[in-house]
Amino acid sequence: MRFTTPAAFAAFVTIAAPSFAGGLNDPAPEPMVLEQSAPMPYMGADWGGGYVGAQLGYGDVSTDGAAAVEGDDVLFGIHGGYRWDFGTTVIGAEAGYNAGDIELSGGAGSIDDVLRLKLNAGYDLGQTLIYGTVGAAQASATLSGVERDDMGYLFGAGLAYDLGNQWEVGGEVLRHEFEDFDSTGINVDVNTLTARLSYRF
Repeated sequence: MRFTTPAAFAAFVTIAAPSFAGGLNDPAPEPMVLEQSAPMPYMGADWGGGYVGAQLGYGDVSTDGAAAVEGDDVLFGIHGGYRWDFGTTVIGAEAGYNAGDIELSGGAGSIDDVLRLKLNAGYDLGQTLIYGTVGAAQASATLSGVERDDMGYLFGAGLAYDLGNQWEVGGEVLRHEFEDFDSTGINVDVNTLTARLSYRF
């Protein structure tokens, strides 16, 4: 036994030495580096589909003809429409209603509300949509104590900004023109500036 044990031990060292030597000479593993993922890029809004919303703003009225009067006041209303998104081009149609009771100077009366139907054509900038609009408008007024209404036309421009989660905010500037309002010989111009909040569905 005295001779067997040292011999066995010597054989074990002879066999294991290359393994230990190789292990000591191996390069140290490189530390792990965790890469921070880049934020997801904004993919742009899908402006297509229906939407509804409300607006609040300012209206300025002026007339010419037999009596030149003017007035301005706060107005508010609702709108709803549908858009078709063709990539960079967005086409849509919209109906809207504004109430305001804008008093005219000299006690001439008031512009009570405006109903309108518009066609919009815009350019998709990603998170922002800019557009021009034309359409028809119907205004109701009280002139010299008589309730009157007439059809006219409108044109203007606007923008919408995507807030995410199908919500958008925007603004719109419109000019409405009514020639010979309800056969009174009075031409009525209504300029409106409104802020809008809409929900797409």
